[in-house]
Amino acid sequence: MGISGVVYILFRGSFSLKMVISSFLNGVDNPSLLAIPLFILAGELMNSSGITKKLANFAEYFVGRLKGGLAYVAIIINVILAGISGSAIADATAVASVMLPAMKEKGYDPEFSASINASAAVIGPIIPPSIPMIFLGAISGLSIGKLFLGGFIPGLMMGLFLAVTVFIACRKMVVQTAQPKQYSFSSLFRLFRESVLAVIAPLIVILGVILGVVTVVEVAVLVNVYVLLLSLFVYRSIKLKDLFPIFARTILFSSTLMILFGIVGLYQYIAVSEQLDQQVMGVITAWHLNKYTFLLIVNVFFLIWGCLMDAIPGMLIFFPVLLPVAVKLGIDPIHFGDIVVINLMIGLITPPVGGLLFLTTKLAKIPFNRLARKIVPNIIALVAVLLICTYVPPFVTFLPNLFFPH
Repeated sequence: MGISGVVYILFRGSFSLKMVISSFLNGVDNPSLLAIPLFILAGELMNSSGITKKLANFAEYFVGRLKGGLAYVAIIINVILAGISGSAIADATAVASVMLPAMKEKGYDPEFSASINASAAVIGPIIPPSIPMIFLGAISGLSIGKLFLGGFIPGLMMGLFLAVTVFIACRKMVVQTAQPKQYSFSSLFRLFRESVLAVIAPLIVILGVILGVVTVVEVAVLVNVYVLLLSLFVYRSIKLKDLFPIFARTILFSSTLMILFGIVGLYQYIAVSEQLDQQVMGVITAWHLNKYTFLLIVNVFFLIWGCLMDAIPGMLIFFPVLLPVAVKLGIDPIHFGDIVVINLMIGLITPPVGGLLFLTTKLAKIPFNRLARKIVPNIIALVAVLLICTYVPPFVTFLPNLFFPH
């Protein structure tokens, strides 16, 4: 991306190469971006502390007796962890590493297990906090708090629709269910005691956003302090010597995102210089497109992009160009931003370049093509949620308008 931007400037001739460095710095010069490594760190702490296993045991108490119970557990855990890390890759790594061995032991089909774990991880960047939504807020000036709240209902809908696909798929599947002895009141009390403190972490994020008493960065700091104290002194599942590799992984993951964000600053400079938003608006005016047709074209475009390219570049390059056009057509900017995020996150499980597909095939040790076929019903379910949220805006805008009235 950086090379193509520099080549464009060289051939254009009217731009200075000094703009490459200044655009790079402008791309990362936003205080809100500090929340990204902090939420990634919170996810790493959760993954390393064994909290995921405690949440899995607690969720299994309620749905373990159902046929396909562990698949429902995978969905529930991803919904809960989505309120901490904001990263689909982080959630998939944490949940799949726990659930895939458990599901194999209970006789679940390996491809089915991998498909539901990969699909449920898509919820991670939808329910607040969300790293992609922080990106959008940073490059567009939209309220990150509103974007966060806008993703809450769609994220829950995605979990519900995936649960329906599990119900349909498991009707003819032969799997073991949990034993009745697991459902005593004493076991419920023990599981609740072990997991209730972990559930408080996402509540800190949600309440911080709703109440507006702290910024997104401050919420991220509070979550890290809470999870760190919980892991060190309550569960005692992390020792001080474990912190260095956790910090190292966080730094590595965060730095790759920041470099990408800086390079996209160059693309934004080029887009502004070439007035791409006005050109796109000219095309829409010439074609006499209304907002519904525009949203359909945007969905199709980003779904195709997600099949072929990584989500973050597509989001950071095209969203600043398309947002002014959407606003001129009367589309709520928060609604449009969340729709773009949902769209591109579905791309994480669409072949041939679905990042979650590659990760899950490695964790499950199955061929990529078998997982790609098995995951199709889940993709259809998530696209159905996308279309509902696209053409019924209150599913996205209700909570932002409720807690952030104009």
